[in-house]
Amino acid sequence: MKKLLALASLAVLGGTLGFVASGCGSEKAVSLGPPATGSTSVTEPTGTVPTSVSLEVWFLQGEQLVRQTRSHEATRLVATAAIKALLAGPSPAELAGGLRTSVPAGTKLLGIAIKKGVATVDLTSQYQSGGGSLSMKARLAQVVYTLTQFPTVRAVLFHLDGEPVNVFSGEGIVLDHPVGRADYEDLLPVIAVDKPAEGERVTSPVRVSGTVKVLDENGHVLGKTFTTATCGTGCRGTYAVPVSFQVAHEQPGTIVVSDDDAAGTGTPPHQVRIKVVLVP
Repeated sequence: MKKLLALASLAVLGGTLGFVASGCGSEKAVSLGPPATGSTSVTEPTGTVPTSVSLEVWFLQGEQLVRQTRSHEATRLVATAAIKALLAGPSPAELAGGLRTSVPAGTKLLGIAIKKGVATVDLTSQYQSGGGSLSMKARLAQVVYTLTQFPTVRAVLFHLDGEPVNVFSGEGIVLDHPVGRADYEDLLPVIAVDKPAEGERVTSPVRVSGTVKVLDENGHVLGKTFTTATCGTGCRGTYAVPVSFQVAHEQPGTIVVSDDDAAGTGTPPHQVRIKVVLVP
C-alpha cells in the first residue's frame, strides 16, 4: 500500500474526495495588514490585496492531521489571518464532526515574520501549557502545516512571548532550528488530501491524484482514472492526474480518491471523500 503526500496545487494525497458549494477564492499568499501587537519585533511583509482569500487551517481527527478551509475578507496578512483562524479552533459543526485542536485555549499570536522561506511565529506562553508529548507534537504540526500552505514559507521557527524557543515544553522537544512538514508527516492519515479543497468549485478537468471517481448529485460516476505515486510502499510520494467530466448544470458532486484494492475484497482499504460543486 502506498502512502501519499500531495505537494502540488490541485493534487491530492491518495484518498476519496467529496465537494460542496463554496464561493471562496483561491488567491496565492499575500500579506494582510498590521501584525498583532505584542512582545515581538518581527513583522509580516505586506503585498497586494486580493478580492478574497481562502485559507487552510489544520486540526486533528483522532490523532491525525486534517485540513479545513476558512474564507477571509480582503486582507494583506494572510499568514496572520490563518494562524488567528487556527487559534480560534474548530467551529461548532467541526467539533460535532469529531475535529479537535491541541492548541491550548487562550493562546494568542504576537507576530509573524517571513524571510527567505522561514516564518518566525511568536505566540504567548500558553501555547506550551498542558498535554503530553503527542499533544505537544500535534500543536506544533498544526502551526507548521497552517503556515507552510503559503509558497513563501517552507519551514517555521517558534518564539514564545518574544523569546526564541530552543527546547519546547517539559517534553524536551528541541526547536532550535526551523521545522517543516516532513517533521510531522507521521501525523497525516494514510490518505491525505491537499487539493481540491472541501467546498471548492471545480471545472473539467479537475486535477486530483490516486484512483479517482467523480460522482454527480445522484451518486453516478462521471469520470474515472488511475495513476501511481512517485514513491512505493512505506514512504510518501506525489501523484496527480486530470479527470474529465461533463455536467449540464452546476450541482453538488463528490470526488473519491482511494488506494489499491490489493486484497481483492472489492473495497479499497482507505478512501477519502471531498464534497465540491461541479461547474459546466
